[in-house]
Amino acid sequence: MTASHHPHDESTTLDSTAHLMNRISSQLASQLSLVSLNGSRRPDPPALVLVAHGSRDPRALSTVRALVERVGELRPGLPVHLGHIELNEPRLPDTLTALGPTDAVLVPLLLARGYHVKRDIPELAAETQARTRVAPPLGPHPLLVETLYDRLVEAGWRTRTDDRTRRSSAVVLAAAGSRDPESKLDTNHTAQLLADRLGVPVIPAYASAAAPTVQAAVRALAARGRHRVAVASCFTAPGRFATQCAEQAPWIASAPLGAHPAMARLVLHRYDQALMTTASTEPELASA
Repeated sequence: MTASHHPHDESTTLDSTAHLMNRISSQLASQLSLVSLNGSRRPDPPALVLVAHGSRDPRALSTVRALVERVGELRPGLPVHLGHIELNEPRLPDTLTALGPTDAVLVPLLLARGYHVKRDIPELAAETQARTRVAPPLGPHPLLVETLYDRLVEAGWRTRTDDRTRRSSAVVLAAAGSRDPESKLDTNHTAQLLADRLGVPVIPAYASAAAPTVQAAVRALAARGRHRVAVASCFTAPGRFATQCAEQAPWIASAPLGAHPAMARLVLHRYDQALMTTASTEPELASA
C-alpha cells in the first residue's frame, strides 16, 4: 500500500517557515536600527503613545489594546504605550508620568482635528515631565480610507455592481462631530476620498455637535433616489456614538475601524511624520 501525498502539509510547512523568517528579519532589523554607521549605539527612539478618547463600552478598551499590540508588532524595538483622555485607564498623564522625563510622540486615535487634539491632549501632557510632541490626528489619509473601505466590504458592500445598483447606492460617513470648523473640513475630506474609492456619493454625518445627523443624511440621499444606503463607521473603537449611528442604517453598517492593519500603519506614519517635522525645524530653532 503506497503512502498518500498531502500537499496541504507541504503548504503549511512553507507558511510556517515564511512566518519564522519574517519574525527573524523583523528582529534583525530592530537590532540593526539600534546601531549607527560608525558602530556606536543609536539613542533610543522616542516612545510612541497612542492616545484614545476612552469609552464606557468595554469593547473599546480591548480594541485599542489590540491596535497597540499590532503597532508594536510592526515596529519591533519601539516602545509603544496607551493613554486615555478620559473614562478608561491608563489615563494619559499616568502613562507619561510612568515614562518619566523622556521623549514621547503622542498619536491621537482621533480622526479629525478638534478640541481634543488642540487642547485636551497638550494640556494633559503638560502635567507631566515627559518631553512630548503631538502628532496630527489619523484623518484624513488614504490609509484611513483603506480601512473604511475594507470594513464596508466586510459588512456586505459589493465591490462589483451594475450601473443601476450604483445609481441607487450611497454611503453616510458617520463621525463623532465637533464644533471646530477644521474638524468638519477633515471629515469632508475623508468623505470625498471614500467617494472616489467607491464611485458613489458619500455624505458626512455626525453623532453630536454638528449637522447633519445620520438620519437626516439618509433622508437627503433618499430624496435623491439613493435608497441603498450604507453607514460607514468613522470611529476608532466601539462606543455609544458608533452604536447609535449604526442603528440608523437603512441597509448595512460597517464595524468601527479597530485594529485593522492599515490603522496600525497609519499610526506609525503619524509617529514618523511628527519626528520628521521636529527634525526639520531644529536647525531653525538653533539659529534663532
